[in-house]
Amino acid sequence: MVPRYSRPAMTALWEPEAKFRIWFEIEAHATEKLGELGVVPESAGKALWAWWATDPKIDVEAIDAIEAVTKHDVIAFLTWVADNVGDQARFMHQGMTSSDVLDTTLAVQLARSADILLEDLDRLLAALKTRAQEHKFTPTIGRSHGIHAEPVTFGLKLAEAYAEFSRCRERLVFARREIATCAVSGAVGTFANIDPAVEAHVAERLGLAVEPVSTQVIPRDRHAMFFAVLAVIASSIERLAVEVRHLQRTEVLEAEEYFSPGQKGSSAMPHKRNPILTENLTGLARVVRGAVVPAMENVALWHERDISHSSVERFIGPDACITLDFALARLTGVVEKLLVYPERMQKNMDRMGGLIHSQRVLLALTQNGVSREDAYRLVQRNAMKVWESDGALSLLDLLKADDEVTAALTHEQLEERFDLDYHFKHVDTIFDRVFG
Repeated sequence: MVPRYSRPAMTALWEPEAKFRIWFEIEAHATEKLGELGVVPESAGKALWAWWATDPKIDVEAIDAIEAVTKHDVIAFLTWVADNVGDQARFMHQGMTSSDVLDTTLAVQLARSADILLEDLDRLLAALKTRAQEHKFTPTIGRSHGIHAEPVTFGLKLAEAYAEFSRCRERLVFARREIATCAVSGAVGTFANIDPAVEAHVAERLGLAVEPVSTQVIPRDRHAMFFAVLAVIASSIERLAVEVRHLQRTEVLEAEEYFSPGQKGSSAMPHKRNPILTENLTGLARVVRGAVVPAMENVALWHERDISHSSVERFIGPDACITLDFALARLTGVVEKLLVYPERMQKNMDRMGGLIHSQRVLLALTQNGVSREDAYRLVQRNAMKVWESDGALSLLDLLKADDEVTAALTHEQLEERFDLDYHFKHVDTIFDRVFG
């Protein structure tokens, strides 16, 4: 976790104290149920909750000091609790194994992280919707291969992003459900020394589902799925960030990140206004995607359990969630404050002498009896002259002067094919599909 790219609410979920609090809740809920089943005295669970009601400070340093001797984190925690609770604490962890605590805790942390990420996505979606409606009919050029293609609207660009992040949200809802399972099944997952009712009780109290079958650990395909979804969200963040970066290039400058009063763009060149936020988002997306391969490799554990996954998850769990939380919030800010320049968009569309209307002329020629091959040849030979003049020539003027073209289309028919609004007649339909 890097403080520069962290936000308090998400970071708090992954602090050692938060982890130990979840550990205690698991142990106390389990002990409580064991008391109801008559396996341990009911007084044991009551003693744990009574101590917990005093809102004790989790002494992370003391637990770490015990672990330095025991070389086992769960045992160190149980020892510390016993030192504070007293004799009744000896009934904790009856029939349980460390993975029951560790895996269920990780499920809680990932599920709660997903809740924060879903809130982040909702804020981003709201920002995208607002700006998309604002620029619903703002004309701009659509590009393929980085080259001018045909007109679109800036609102459509943002509507595309809205639809993409809506899909991201749906995937995250599914991934949260997939990861939010509880395993309290004991050594090798057979429930030999603990009743399945204990697992059901802990799961209910923590808002989790019961893991149908665990092998002492919760199956890691669930985690692989979760981190893969985070990576897809990160890639969608990068896609929109890259679009902004391209639009901010000096040669394009159709939109740019907000540049606040007093902000500096370069230590050497005072004129610079760099797309630092979206460049940063590209980098953060790489970090989140970096969790995917290790998560996939964690799926194949030895037999019922090994701990090769453990060290990996201590990194990728907090790092991926904290980084993605920060990235979503940063992207929302970029969208909300994005500076949009419609006049520059129009200027960029006009600079290529009408080439962006070439397809409409091609289609009109074929509809008036010209073969597609000949129509393409006629339009292209004129378009290349405009291209090579860097837009100094006009495609419409050249077509009007081309006898083979005017043999099929009148000047009026040609002019009709250069109507910009023609391209936007179905914008409402697309918006209805996206926003409902």
